[in-house]
Amino acid sequence: MMSVSLFPMLLLLSVRAALTEGVAAPLLTFTDTDPVSGAPLECDRCPPGTYLRARCTSTQKSDCAPCPAGSFTELWNYIGKCLRCSVCGQNQIVKTACAADSDCQCQCQRGYYHKKKYDMCLRHSECPPGRQVLTLGTDDKDTVCQVCPNNTYSNTFSAHENCTEHKSCAAAGLQLLLKGAAWHDSVCTSCDEHGSKDGADYLREILPSFFVHQKISIRRLRQIVQKLPSEGRRSHGATWQLTYSEVQERLNTWITSATAGQIRQLPALLTIKGATGAGEKLRSKLQRIDSHLIELCAGNEVEVVLQVDRAEVENTLL
Repeated sequence: MMSVSLFPMLLLLSVRAALTEGVAAPLLTFTDTDPVSGAPLECDRCPPGTYLRARCTSTQKSDCAPCPAGSFTELWNYIGKCLRCSVCGQNQIVKTACAADSDCQCQCQRGYYHKKKYDMCLRHSECPPGRQVLTLGTDDKDTVCQVCPNNTYSNTFSAHENCTEHKSCAAAGLQLLLKGAAWHDSVCTSCDEHGSKDGADYLREILPSFFVHQKISIRRLRQIVQKLPSEGRRSHGATWQLTYSEVQERLNTWITSATAGQIRQLPALLTIKGATGAGEKLRSKLQRIDSHLIELCAGNEVEVVLQVDRAEVENTLL
């Protein structure tokens, strides 16, 4: 359980410190002075859920009144006004409603956990591509992730899902073209369909998860989106203000509609824009696909395409 705001808690603690002089049992009286005679008096404290409306005198006991709605007192007291009920903070919901004798108690809303260090509710972390949930997040603990086990993958961010087993190309009557990794599924092919598909068309299958998996800054991703090769003149509009999700959406739209030749320009584009590591990884994936296509389907069409594309990349992107 967590209190809702810092100030009411500090106020409550100060009242407790001032009014409580024992742990075993609460004090039921307090010492005061008669307003008329000046003589010392021992007056009754007010029970939890009430406050001292009027002090006692030599002829009259303490006058206690119930706390109005929206206020409370938790201890025997002699304060002249009840404490205001707290309000749950950001990303919190009411666990126990405020009553006359107790403040409300709050908890993090679903999908969040209480971070004691900051005394606030933070969203449960999502496991990135290549990792799965080991332990689900709770009210007071964050999600715990682990690397996908062998022969499984995850290509999304998730705080709930586990990794999926790589598909078996052989079971589907196909041949393995690119072995699955922790962040993408296996890529399969059939030589019957190879005549209508370029190696870049197979690379297309893993590109969405590739851009999610790579740790490319939002600034660099915006630059890449701005220069994505397309038919005719490139006109993608301003990208400097795009959010991360908007950039990913723009990339996925392009991946769906891009030609094989345009996809082949991606490794060079990434390198030119400073994402050298990502560019080399993508180039390596494409080369493996091309090599396996030649081996499996006994053709040399891929080699010709590669020669043409390297010249085209230099002319269009540099």
